[in-house]
Amino acid sequence: MQLDDYLGKAFDRIPVAMVVVNQQGLITRTNRLADTTFGYATAELLGQPVEVLVPERFRHHHPSYRQGFQKNATARPMGAGRDLSGLRKDGSEFPVEIGINPVETGEGPMTLSVILDLSERKQHEQRMQEALREKELLLEEVHHRVKNNLQVIHSLLDLQMLKLRDPELLAMLRDSQNRIRSMSMIHQTLYQSHDFARVDFQQFLGDLLPSLMDSYGTQAGRVAMEVDAHQVRLPINEAIPCGLIVNELVSNALKHGFPAQRQGVIRVDLRHDGQGQVELSIGNDGVDIPADQDLQRTGSLGLQLVRLLARQLNGGLHIRRESPVCFTLRFPMEHPS
Repeated sequence: MQLDDYLGKAFDRIPVAMVVVNQQGLITRTNRLADTTFGYATAELLGQPVEVLVPERFRHHHPSYRQGFQKNATARPMGAGRDLSGLRKDGSEFPVEIGINPVETGEGPMTLSVILDLSERKQHEQRMQEALREKELLLEEVHHRVKNNLQVIHSLLDLQMLKLRDPELLAMLRDSQNRIRSMSMIHQTLYQSHDFARVDFQQFLGDLLPSLMDSYGTQAGRVAMEVDAHQVRLPINEAIPCGLIVNELVSNALKHGFPAQRQGVIRVDLRHDGQGQVELSIGNDGVDIPADQDLQRTGSLGLQLVRLLARQLNGGLHIRRESPVCFTLRFPMEHPS
């Protein structure tokens, strides 16, 4: 069978570039798209070594690749795992993907190369990467601005507190400052992160808890803080209410759990349970919660916020009043796209 008979008249109409090479590495046939892709006139490539289509810096390796294929002639992609380039007649390079196939003809065994020009795909990928980077920069700026605005509000409350002498009002403003700081720190964590979809809670708690101890004047060494967030990352619409819950419950423990220079430990744990649930527990070995204290009807704004935020998370809150006091919240983990 002659080569022309084997490939047939459809060879020129196939919508991919095709090049046929003999055992000596010479081009014996190309289709029209191959000529156009590489910038040659019809039949101009015939009799040329196939290396004319390979960038010069890769040519010295190409004959050994070709000979290796001839020894084990099975259809396969060329250069799997590597970025390949083709060389046009004008010297310009372009990205390609190549499939090589052995063919038996009346003129002997030959190699049929199917060549895809990836220029348009690579350009599209580059545009997508640029768009993604622009989105990341925008998100960085959003989190940065939100954090800065919250810090401005925090500073305004500082100025207001300088004019007050009422201890109750000062305590209320300090609690509000800590809530604002908690939200600000979440945005700061995202701003410093490479993942704008999720908050690294180990990092967030590492920043928040020392600031709460400073805010309530806890003496160093009197109350220890233990944190284990088990590398939990939460989407921001869960991270903010969860962060505020931590803020409220740790603040309550610092204010009420260790009176008269009592020493102890506050422990914050956050973990996945492996069944699509997140468990947050905040405990302390300070004073117990009195049995006659109705936590459902308490006038404490902090506990009211905790219950509201737990409902926002579609979670269930369990309270242990003693040995040690512990608030445990379980809520379903959201999986953002």
